[in-house]
Amino acid sequence: MTSISKKNEVFLRVETEPSVARMLSDYFTFEVPGAKFMPAYRNRIWDGKIRLFSPANGELYVGLLPYLTKYLKDFEEDYSISEELQNEKQIDKQILDGFIRSLGLQSNGRGIKPRDYQVSAVEHAIRTHRALLLSPTASGKSLIIYILIRYYEMLLSETEQDKILILVPTTSLVEQMYSDFIDYGWLDAYLQKVYSGYDRQVSKKVVISTWQSLYKMPKSYFEQFGCVIGDEAHLFKSKSLTSILTKLHLCKYRFGLTGTLDGMQTHRLVLEGLFGGLKKVITTKELIDKKTLADFTIKALVLTYPEEECKQVKGMNYQDEVDYIVRHQERNNFIIGLTTHLKGNTLVLFQFVEKHGSVLHDMMKDLDNRKVFYVHGGTDTQTREDIRAITEKENNAIIVASYGTFSTGINIRNLHNIVFSSPSKSRIRVLQSIGRGLRVGDNKDKATLFDISDDFTHKSKRNFTLTHFMERINIYNEEQFDYEIKRIKMK
Repeated sequence: MTSISKKNEVFLRVETEPSVARMLSDYFTFEVPGAKFMPAYRNRIWDGKIRLFSPANGELYVGLLPYLTKYLKDFEEDYSISEELQNEKQIDKQILDGFIRSLGLQSNGRGIKPRDYQVSAVEHAIRTHRALLLSPTASGKSLIIYILIRYYEMLLSETEQDKILILVPTTSLVEQMYSDFIDYGWLDAYLQKVYSGYDRQVSKKVVISTWQSLYKMPKSYFEQFGCVIGDEAHLFKSKSLTSILTKLHLCKYRFGLTGTLDGMQTHRLVLEGLFGGLKKVITTKELIDKKTLADFTIKALVLTYPEEECKQVKGMNYQDEVDYIVRHQERNNFIIGLTTHLKGNTLVLFQFVEKHGSVLHDMMKDLDNRKVFYVHGGTDTQTREDIRAITEKENNAIIVASYGTFSTGINIRNLHNIVFSSPSKSRIRVLQSIGRGLRVGDNKDKATLFDISDDFTHKSKRNFTLTHFMERINIYNEEQFDYEIKRIKMK
């Protein structure tokens, strides 16, 4: 008989026979993709695997309980679950609707009503106490978070763990989340921002912080929080982030929200273990069909090169190929020509600051008829926020921005075009970047992505970045995006 109980709000305690413990250890062990390229693996310090269950102490993340029970059932192993793990909350839909109405939700000074799928997501979260909510970029995750924190601020008011922690990956998102909550109708008296330059000692009910600002804080610091919400949870896979979530050992209510997962089983299970079971809220295609998001098309522009260049690139490794591409003068001229002829606000995303971003910006910064902004990792938070706000009021501006600063979470409703100027194969980066253009604005109901790729195929050998382009096409097919492919010959 296997006995399953809760050690704390992070770990289960699984007491079982040694033979079953070994089976569970194998079941919850995964190879990390790309581990063989990591220094710890190469130096034989680590075997390249993540183990989510420890036979030594019987610990397993609480969020993985459904996987554990399914495994035991499949192998006809008897088990018992402690009562504290069987505590789903019953929700009266009418009472929840009344609570949401009582918040007097607004945006830009006008009353708003949450969409059905947002209410459904809130209901699921409250009922289960912990969840990983998968809801596409531009689907209104900040409103879901706002309703949840208003509910738990009320619920936790008489408890020792009466504070709420919201974790986001960047300082820009701290500012944006704070602004969103004020816009929805809450007061500054409840909200505290924490990042470089702000006091970490908690003085208000809700703390909005980057994980980088808190991961070194002691375990005792986190004992005041009864609810944690991780926005852009797909980034919650570093040791620092898992450290924070495990220090929250008294925190009962846990919710992660993300628009994308990277497709790797290990990644998903770690997130579900730390937050809770995955719940798909709605899809991007459904939101576009409902006209909630802008109509969206992709124009895939495949640049083809002369044979002598293809021969030159053939022998390059991936890094050398990318370096060759971003420094290619004719290619950069093409990007500038494309961008400057596009009508509407245009976001040009790049990967490398000095050798690509600054070059593209220098080639466009003196345009007579358009405002051109430049954003990268060295741009301070307030400047990024100012640029975002200015762009909302423009109708023909250009933002040249690094993927790292503008691919995740930045909310620009008035964006008409996106240009991928650098190659990328990251599913998360691609989908998050697309999300920047999907929001409907007052003078915008459609958006276009220009996906620039490079074909250096020589005989039967396909170059690295062209293969990555084909992987992006697979993503577009999976998401049911409309796209067309056009080949353009470079001289």
